[in-house]
Amino acid sequence: MTAGKRREFTGDRLVLASHNPGKVKEIAELLRPFGVAVRSAADLKLPEPEETGESFAANAELKARNAAQSGLPALADDSGLSVAALGGRPGIHSARWAGPGKDFAIAMQRVEDALKGKQDRRARFVCALALAWPDGHVETFRGEVEGTLVWPPRGTKGFGYDPMFRPKGFDVTFGEMAPAEKHKISHRAMAFGKLVDACFKN
Repeated sequence: MTAGKRREFTGDRLVLASHNPGKVKEIAELLRPFGVAVRSAADLKLPEPEETGESFAANAELKARNAAQSGLPALADDSGLSVAALGGRPGIHSARWAGPGKDFAIAMQRVEDALKGKQDRRARFVCALALAWPDGHVETFRGEVEGTLVWPPRGTKGFGYDPMFRPKGFDVTFGEMAPAEKHKISHRAMAFGKLVDACFKN
């Protein structure tokens, strides 16, 4: 993360450092108003780096730097579910809880099993966004949204843990919420708003 003045993004193309189609679609929609052409790491056949960081920000930076080796600026997201009663787990390991097949029905069941006997169902989604340039410069931003976990999961919109997460102040889960509504309040939208203010509005 850089201190002081943020670097402005002046290009018209960038790489989304993700192989997750749901995540790529959501971030591409957020970028559309800025006229930025987006390619995914999967489109460019870039390998997925091992996520060895110990925080969302560290992993986002690692992925962004790796994708920026393509010669284009790269935007990476590292995000996950942090459950209060589980000491913040699954946290940075949120995707791993879905197993090698990335089946989030399995991941949600694992969370629910771990919560058996616990009354506290508070959780938050956390997102770190890192924008890296080929010269090694990186800007990083964090967003969070608080909520409660419901069971059974509800809704088929969104992806990941969305069907079991009900954001604070709402009666519906992210899985039931229209994408446009979710984009106004999600952890990714919060981080993206900070990114836009710092790097796209100078």
